Amino acid sequence: FTNPETPGYVGFANLPNQVHRKSVKKGFEFTLMVAGESGLGKSTLVNSLFLTDLYPERHIPPAADKITQTVKIDASTVEIEERGVKLRLTVVDTPGYGDAINCSDCYKPIIQYIDDQFERYLHDESGLNRRHIVDNRVHSCFYFISSQGHGLKPLDIEFMKALHNKVNIVPVLSKADSLTLPEVKRLKRRILEEIQANEIQIYQLPDADEDEDEEFKEQTRCLKESIPFAVVGSTQMIEVKGKKVRGRLYPWGVVEVENPDHCDFLKLRTMLITHMQDLQEVTHDLHYENFRARRLHDPLNNSRPHTFRPAMDSGGNTRALKEKEAELKRMQQMVQQMQAQINAQT
Repeated sequence: FTNPETPGYVGFANLPNQVHRKSVKKGFEFTLMVAGESGLGKSTLVNSLFLTDLYPERHIPPAADKITQTVKIDASTVEIEERGVKLRLTVVDTPGYGDAINCSDCYKPIIQYIDDQFERYLHDESGLNRRHIVDNRVHSCFYFISSQGHGLKPLDIEFMKALHNKVNIVPVLSKADSLTLPEVKRLKRRILEEIQANEIQIYQLPDADEDEDEEFKEQTRCLKESIPFAVVGSTQMIEVKGKKVRGRLYPWGVVEVENPDHCDFLKLRTMLITHMQDLQEVTHDLHYENFRARRLHDPLNNSRPHTFRPAMDSGGNTRALKEKEAELKRMQQMVQQMQAQINAQT
């Protein structure tokens, strides 16, 4: 131990370093949901974003099976490590969404899943052991919009209006390489106008603080102007001018996925990485707190049945509850004995 040479120096300026070491040791958790019609490149984009293969054995059903197909929820979890930092990434896919002939209620299983994760977290948070709570709440939802239309479809509007109070929605314009740059700008403007006209609350990037550097402020401004993100996904490596790049090869040339002049893939990834903490905080402080307030206000919550039920097995929570009850009885008996002794002395 040495005395610091700087007069008036205590040392609590190193507290952020302690938080950093503890966070790196613990690792991070993030849950991303991807929703949209089949064939819009959701799986390809997710694999491109995180440089991994989350769907090695993906089965695409034939058209005849999709007639009566219901929406399923597929959650895939992968551990990613980069420079000693571990990320537990869970990607929630929604196969079957928008594929059936009648799509009026196709988003209800998605709402059910999001609420079930809130319910699970609320139960774990209210339990006896809260040290190792696994956060499976959906922190962000990439909603894919087809680039072949003239804006939002009625199903797109209904989906976002039903979920914008439960999850952070990030609109994504899929397969943007099928449009010219002026067409992309016009379609983006049309989508934003329809979102505003239908009073849909999408995820808003936080403003940069005044003490941030100019580069970060410019990056934040550019990201805000790029919403909805027009993206192209690919995991194929192509050689362009002696350099290996990820892209899509066409007869007229190559679309580079990570080239900001070709699409918004880099901007989408930058937004997700630089604002991952903010997405989690908005989920916890806004969406989860709203759900928690509703559940506490109406414990029965007759508006919808919950499919999640806490598991009460003989070797787990039941035993812990019995031990807690026994401990409370012992404490009550001790209080009664102490009261009897005081009465006897008086």
